[in-house]
Amino acid sequence: MHAHFLDGASEPVTVDYLARHGVTAEVFATEPAVYQGPLDALKARNGYIQQDIVELAPTTPNLEAICAKFIDEHTHADDEVRFVLEGEGIFDIRDDADRWMRVVVTAGDLIVVPAGRHHRFLLTEARHIRCVRLFKDAAGWVPNYRAAA
Repeated sequence: MHAHFLDGASEPVTVDYLARHGVTAEVFATEPAVYQGPLDALKARNGYIQQDIVELAPTTPNLEAICAKFIDEHTHADDEVRFVLEGEGIFDIRDDADRWMRVVVTAGDLIVVPAGRHHRFLLTEARHIRCVRLFKDAAGWVPNYRAAA
């Protein structure tokens, strides 16, 4: 996982800084026997009741339309939980001062963007990511877009 600010300085963002702004960032091995225990503990602690796997790749039908849903700044009524099994992606997340933090996730990275936190998601040039997703309620994961200023 690599994180930095997007305001021109490219100043690094630490895991502690992310945590102070409600974002959980951890790293686990990608073997199910290793990651499932920590994910089960997270599910029990935070009330997540659904788990699935999603994959986006160049061969995904309607990939551009799918990605377009998440490139604009938005929030969710539920946490956005992703554990990356393969590939990579970009989460741009607003901190409490409304600064953009860019978090690039790769295989083994767990990220939890809390409900109500403004963010957006993009694929990297590799255009591939495979993730475990956790939900409290799938209906809570509908994007609520931020109005343009």
